[in-house]
Amino acid sequence: MFVYTLRATGIKFFAAIAVSVALLTAIIGILPSVSAAVDVAAVNTEFGNIDSTDDMVEFLSTLGYTVENTPVSTIEITIPEEFDAVFEEYNRVQRAQGLNLKRYLGKTATVYVFRVCEYDYDGEVFATLFIRNGRIIAGDVCSCDGEGFVKGF
Repeated sequence: MFVYTLRATGIKFFAAIAVSVALLTAIIGILPSVSAAVDVAAVNTEFGNIDSTDDMVEFLSTLGYTVENTPVSTIEITIPEEFDAVFEEYNRVQRAQGLNLKRYLGKTATVYVFRVCEYDYDGEVFATLFIRNGRIIAGDVCSCDGEGFVKGF
């Protein structure tokens, strides 16, 4: 075993502390900018200004989906005050695309479900939009068969 001792004089000790503080400050300064860059990439889509069914169809078409002009289903829902495991998982999908249902706990929203016309999948595929006050607060693309999927836009 090799042991090396260094006698820390006042100047060396304060220099080591100063270098350590500068390094720590630099690391702390870099981390938020990395995190912010990830958030900006996730929120690259405009989710507002949805006033009609045509606006919803147009929004979905900008994402590359061709849907029927009339929703298959339209229902009014209340976002639960507390999320169970299913809602937590669904909200994870939403957060990955820059949305967060936790902002709307206990609030009402209208859910529109559109049939997707051209999608590379054997079963039926639907696009769902949660709208509150002219803004998309959540949404997904999914299939409803036994081997189905749910994914963000």
